[in-house]
Amino acid sequence: MPYLTRSDSVWTLYLGTEGIELDPQNPENRFHPDWIAAVHEQLDRIEADDEKTAVVLTATGKFFSNGLDVDYVAANADKLPQYLDQVHALYRRLLTFSRPIVAAVNGHAFGAGAMLVLCAEHRIMRTERGFWSLPEILLGMPFTDPMSALLRTRLPDATATEAMTTGRRYGAAQAQELGIVEQAVDVDSLLTIATAEAANRAAVAGPGLATIKSNLRGPLLQVMSQPTPPL
Repeated sequence: MPYLTRSDSVWTLYLGTEGIELDPQNPENRFHPDWIAAVHEQLDRIEADDEKTAVVLTATGKFFSNGLDVDYVAANADKLPQYLDQVHALYRRLLTFSRPIVAAVNGHAFGAGAMLVLCAEHRIMRTERGFWSLPEILLGMPFTDPMSALLRTRLPDATATEAMTTGRRYGAAQAQELGIVEQAVDVDSLLTIATAEAANRAAVAGPGLATIKSNLRGPLLQVMSQPTPPL
């Protein structure tokens, strides 16, 4: 399950399980409801700290996040609208979080995991391994309205159009060129650079930042607050 470490003014939120590179229960850091709840618990811990801090969002192993938990969805089709609402709620929380967030994309970020990357203010991706991709079109899966709004808002139009309609996989250099991430760096520098970037932003943490983010993303947040309609 997701866990935290801290160094000075920077919290590092790992999407995997402490001490295990690939947790056999969720090796791809998929969005199981328990996993989503665990991410919220760690965010609660960060917000309970009154100091000015920032967050690096990353993972360990081969995956940043491979998106929706398809096994859970297959076994709980009747709960799909509520499940998607939980996914959208996590995006909303990160988009309006009172601490700066820097994503350090250590491996594959697909589907809902790729969208999770876009919830950070600053995004850094490793160059040696891993792709950012939206494979929904290849799987016959439509994007929800909130997901479409997130992608339209956080990506250049040409990039969003290509990514959403082709399922193309982007390596770090291509992702930087097309505005998916701001930086592409080698794996040995990934966390060092991400932590330094987060530390530089920590001074702006607090309620004012949350308000600015909420106002900045107002139309997006309105769409993302709409309940998923029944199937």
